[in-house]
Amino acid sequence: MSGPDEGPPVDLDLERLEQEARAKIGEVAYAYYAGGAEDERQLQENVTAWRRWRLRPHVLVDVSTTSTATTVLGSPVALPVIVAPTALHQHADPEGEVTTARAAGRAEVCFVLSSVSTRDLRDVADGPGLRWMQVYVMKDRGRTLEMVARAADAGYRSLVLTVDAPVSGLRRRELQANVSLPPTFALPNLADPEDARRLGRGFMAAVLNAFDPTITFADIGWLAESSGLPVVVKGVVRGDDAQRCVDAGARGIVVSNHGGRQLNDGLATVDALAEVADAVRGRAEVYVDGGIRRGADVVKAISIGATAVMIGRPVLWALAAGGGAGVVALLEWFGDEMRRTMALCGVTTVAAIDRSLVVRAT
Repeated sequence: MSGPDEGPPVDLDLERLEQEARAKIGEVAYAYYAGGAEDERQLQENVTAWRRWRLRPHVLVDVSTTSTATTVLGSPVALPVIVAPTALHQHADPEGEVTTARAAGRAEVCFVLSSVSTRDLRDVADGPGLRWMQVYVMKDRGRTLEMVARAADAGYRSLVLTVDAPVSGLRRRELQANVSLPPTFALPNLADPEDARRLGRGFMAAVLNAFDPTITFADIGWLAESSGLPVVVKGVVRGDDAQRCVDAGARGIVVSNHGGRQLNDGLATVDALAEVADAVRGRAEVYVDGGIRRGADVVKAISIGATAVMIGRPVLWALAAGGGAGVVALLEWFGDEMRRTMALCGVTTVAAIDRSLVVRAT
């Protein structure tokens, strides 16, 4: 908790942080982290679309104390920001996802581990904090079940099923930079990590080739029943699909377009959020990722109907530039920004943020 008079605000320059990270990790790793599909229109639109949504503040409200504390799937968190599943953290830090997860734990936010991680899910689970596991259904479903069983045994509290990658988008920046999997990296949570390592530059093709393009809504219930864990479906941008996911047993929906890395001509996630939230009508929690760069964006997302947001690339920049301490500082900055925005908008709790607070500018 905090009040608006606790001290001067800290302003974190994310663009400068990104450039510092770029200098440290090099152009090949940067191309992998930063790139999007084709000419990257959707990648940019994800960021700029948040600026079209404007806040409508209340006044004459006692905001001497504000709180960003909330819950995600019943677990308490310090703020409605989740560390999104992103791959290959060892490009940014020697300990990779272990460092990121521990930083998220210190900041008291949820961390989602990517299946395409460079550290074994059991190593990442070793430490305090709320962990979820991101999952692709593999062609060899026995390997999928083995991975989610290990995740359940290791204490992961939910599965995040990514459904928007039946094939790979055309990731032109990656191709131009000759992105490859370094020989020192392992992909211990995938179906065929050795195939990916052998292919080097073609590692993402090998990874995607292991995924099952025949999955349907029925597989949500299959995964939940097989694992005993709640399933959150990531990659939904339509209300009708969201309804079908919930009908099939999903406990959460992530409005996501894979960080602009798949379909270049799709909707910005913020512009899809209201339709999904309205379609779900409280039967499941709704999350959103893509282009969230300020605490005000988090408040806008909650206003439109999200339970929490997911942050991807800014976490990678913070990890590369400052290690675990950098990730903690980034998450604390989001919390500070969010509290200041809430106070300026006349709301003191996350539960008090509603649709009346936001409007889409024409």
